Amino acid sequence: MIEQRDLIVWAIALFLAIGIGWTRYSKARSHNDLVSRMARMDVEQRKKMLSRLNPKVAMEVRQDLLERFRIMT
Repeated sequence: MIEQRDLIVWAIALFLAIGIGWTRYSKARSHNDLVSRMARMDVEQRKKMLSRLNPKVAMEVRQDLLERFRIMT
C-alpha cells in the first residue's frame, strides 16, 4: 500500500532532483557562453578578462578555448 507519507517523500525527492539538474544545466550553459564570448574577444581584452577570473575557472576557460577553438592565451 502506498501511503501519503511515501508520496510526500517521492515528491520532495523529485523536486530536489529537478533543482539539482537545473543548477548543473545552468552552470554548464553559462560556462559555454563565457567560453564563446572569450573566443570572440580581442587578444588583449581576453587576457585582461582571464586575469580577473578565479584561477581555477580561468584554467578551465583556457583549456576549453584551446580544445574547442585552438586559441592559446
